[in-house]
Amino acid sequence: MFVVGPPAVGKMTVGQALQERTGLRLFHNHLSIEAVLPVFEFGSPPFSRLVDGFRTRVLEEAAASDLPGLIFTYVWAFDEPADLEFVCRMKSIFEVRGGRTVFVELQADLETRLERNVTENRLSRKPSKRDPALSRARLLDHEQRYRMNSGGHFPFAEHLLIDNTHVMPAEAAERIMAHFSLPRLSLSAS
Repeated sequence: MFVVGPPAVGKMTVGQALQERTGLRLFHNHLSIEAVLPVFEFGSPPFSRLVDGFRTRVLEEAAASDLPGLIFTYVWAFDEPADLEFVCRMKSIFEVRGGRTVFVELQADLETRLERNVTENRLSRKPSKRDPALSRARLLDHEQRYRMNSGGHFPFAEHLLIDNTHVMPAEAAERIMAHFSLPRLSLSAS
């Protein structure tokens, strides 16, 4: 499952709620980013190659494993052909093995995203976001430079759009589970 949307829309937080309910593992996009940032500058060619390679290998290993699925978050610039190419490559990793790929697209207004950009959950899991001025500037720059939501032109059929401006992560997770018929994690008595 891809959970896509602009920065600070709540992809990781919704992914966490899904993980709690389904048992699917969450691989949020900053796990790869934070691993590479101490060595290479954000957006530099080595940074981009390493992040892409790390994500690709994790998804390949997950697809080849006995995991029941994976939740992967991604900031997708819909006006960037390289982003579509990346998504197609990642999607094919699962589909060549008979897997199903579904997409959840989150959207929220800019004011809400700016508020979420400095939440404790985000800052605790994403060290590169801990400089609030830099993080805010990058978010606003991306807002101006890229189209971060599909605008009703999503390229794949298995897609659910949720405006989560006023939707709590638990509710979003429940909607996603219902829409894609995802099984609920069964808690066995210990």
